[in-house]
Amino acid sequence: MTIDWLQLDDHPFPGAWPARWIRAVEGGDVVGFRLRVQCAEPAETVVHVSADERYELWLDGELVGRGPSRGEVGHWSFESYRLRLGTGGHWLAARVWSLGEDAPLAQLSLGDGPTFLLASSGLDLDTGTADWQAAVLPGHGRRSKGDGYGCGARHVSDGRSYPWGWQTAADDLTWRAAPAGNPGRSGRDASRPGDSGPGARDGAARERLLVPARLAAPVQGWASGARVRHVAEHPAGEPTRDRVIDPADHLDAEAGPWQQLLEGTPLVLPPRTTRRVLIDLDQYVCAYPVLDLDAGRDAEVRLHWQESLYESDPQAGKGHRDVVKGKLFGRPGLEEDGIGDLFIAGGGPEQHSTLWWQSGRYVEVLVTTAAEPLTITGLRFQETHYPYEDRLRFTASDPRLAQVGALAFRTLQACSHETTMDCPYYEQLQYTGDTRLQCLIAYATTGDDALARQALRAFAGSQQDDGLVLSRTPSRQSSPIPPFTLWWVAMVHDFALWRGDLGFVAELMPGVRAALDAHRRTVDDRGVFHALHGWNFTDWVPGWEAGCPPGIVQDGEVHADWPGPGHGVSAVLHLQLALVARQASDLETWTGGSGAGYAQLADRLLDAADGAFYDVDRGLYADDLEHTAFSEHAQSLALLAGAKYGETAVRTMLREPLARTTVYFDHYLFEALQRIGRTDVLLDRLGLWYGLLDRGLRTVIEHPEPTRSDCHAWGAHPLYHYAATLLGVRPTAPGMTTVRVTPQLGGLEWAQASVPTPYGPLEVRAVAGGPTEVTGPPEITVVS
Repeated sequence: MTIDWLQLDDHPFPGAWPARWIRAVEGGDVVGFRLRVQCAEPAETVVHVSADERYELWLDGELVGRGPSRGEVGHWSFESYRLRLGTGGHWLAARVWSLGEDAPLAQLSLGDGPTFLLASSGLDLDTGTADWQAAVLPGHGRRSKGDGYGCGARHVSDGRSYPWGWQTAADDLTWRAAPAGNPGRSGRDASRPGDSGPGARDGAARERLLVPARLAAPVQGWASGARVRHVAEHPAGEPTRDRVIDPADHLDAEAGPWQQLLEGTPLVLPPRTTRRVLIDLDQYVCAYPVLDLDAGRDAEVRLHWQESLYESDPQAGKGHRDVVKGKLFGRPGLEEDGIGDLFIAGGGPEQHSTLWWQSGRYVEVLVTTAAEPLTITGLRFQETHYPYEDRLRFTASDPRLAQVGALAFRTLQACSHETTMDCPYYEQLQYTGDTRLQCLIAYATTGDDALARQALRAFAGSQQDDGLVLSRTPSRQSSPIPPFTLWWVAMVHDFALWRGDLGFVAELMPGVRAALDAHRRTVDDRGVFHALHGWNFTDWVPGWEAGCPPGIVQDGEVHADWPGPGHGVSAVLHLQLALVARQASDLETWTGGSGAGYAQLADRLLDAADGAFYDVDRGLYADDLEHTAFSEHAQSLALLAGAKYGETAVRTMLREPLARTTVYFDHYLFEALQRIGRTDVLLDRLGLWYGLLDRGLRTVIEHPEPTRSDCHAWGAHPLYHYAATLLGVRPTAPGMTTVRVTPQLGGLEWAQASVPTPYGPLEVRAVAGGPTEVTGPPEITVVS
């Protein structure tokens, strides 16, 4: 038996499918489906699989794949696999679950409980026609989401009632014929951006329109390098959240056997024993924990995850991430123990895991045995993320840059799965502002645009009647962030330059026009842009209300997901619109239209900016009409948008203390520094990233300390600037058919990299005071 993951460019069944959605007779969170297949001779078949909400597909007890890739009801994914079967009998099985409101925020559903669909080409395996059986699978429970409010309920795996081996063997479950519902339905129209309306996103549409998953199979490998940092007794039944890691409690004699467990040697725990074990994975990991148990019925093993341990002083934050002594496993003040799963031993050989992966660097294991000794035969962590590979291979005379690059690339991987993610630990949501930077990083380092295409389609499909795209999608809860609509337009522009495929770009242009029209409507007679209602988030700047720039007023109470409708005038938002209007003009020209209208809008906005915001006395653009606040954000955007005094403002900015850009918006500052040839300042501002290395971080933080998230891919953008700014590799025509290479080493002695392009790598080596060596594909015209 062999299995291939397939990527399809088109629908296998336009219109109605031969298969139907099936379900169990009884209701339940988790349902098993299985089919006995007899092969008189070796056979090969392609199966197309989907579920609501999630599935695992198994063949003869071997995991085939998981899915469906996240989307919304109007664009519901299916995966395709090629199966090769030997002569004889086989079991095809699926575990399907639906958690309703306890599901991750990014997991959408029609809410009808676990349903499953499989269609085949080559054998009669179709759900609804073949003899598929269904049964509710016991042994599954839910635990609190904890701090990871967007990631869904955590898992309870109860081995006492779980039907081990149900995928391939007889069991005590009541298997019944699975009732068939509607046929699967797809069509070419279902894959086009923007075809589904708001009803499809919120589940009001009562039909899932199936589209092929276009992503490569995720990475599935075992994490290595885990270390046992602490083993201690713990009072049975008591929480761990308020008990610091105290070296005086450490059971040194037991640390070795626990370390050996991580390396494959079984560990036996006596009856009536409780142990608290702290494992340091030594890297930020997104993984399915896999726990192998034997005997020890009723024993409980709890696995909790943290990005970092916390200082016991609530004001002290996390401190050095390598340090565990005297720290808490979770932030001070928690009312319950941290994020994680519970596994209960059933008394026999059994392998436990979770329905969805967990993330972080540290794992707390809390084992409580019952009347029998428990043997833990294995504890492993199966990593998962999108299969990005770093092809940039940037090196420079300062070795710290490579260290920051490794940190940044790990962050990109950890935040890349079936969608891009703002953070794996707290939300797992695909935000436009974050995604724009993640895509740029991916173009410059991997040459892979599959996740970018997914995101561009997803945001296009989320566009509302007012022209705004959702700030995050897929998501069961909306969070209106109007500036992120403009960053989606910038994403389209980035894709056109770095990847090409202007046919795909043309499909997105109706959405681009609607987005610009939404903003043009609030430009007044003076040419001043008035902010749209919503959360006008720009950057997590200390002193800015809810991340909104001065001049913007947020009405009502501030909430984490939506601070309430805002209004006002801000130079930052005004100049952002001017910048993106210019990019929209480029897009119109590249796709065969006229960009004159958007160019005129940009000119009008810039003329107004000079009169309304430029402060002649200071040589800076003020953030507000009253000229009471000034920021690096406004100066950077003024230069990038082409404002008359933009270069003057940025040069003045470098001599005056202004409200500083933070991790996210540093990207736009770095873009401005590239324009004026001050990459020495860029290298100096990388001090924040060097500081992460000094504090033991393995990924990039969300914002300056004290930070919420230790893993936020919008902060991985220095990797993009290695290629595009320090080595100066910038496409000037769609698809990188023309590339300008103008290195700015900023004080480095040398730097080199292999920059991916649609035609192959562009090799660049620059030496201070010497010639730049460039070799690349013949399809690319290189100019300097």
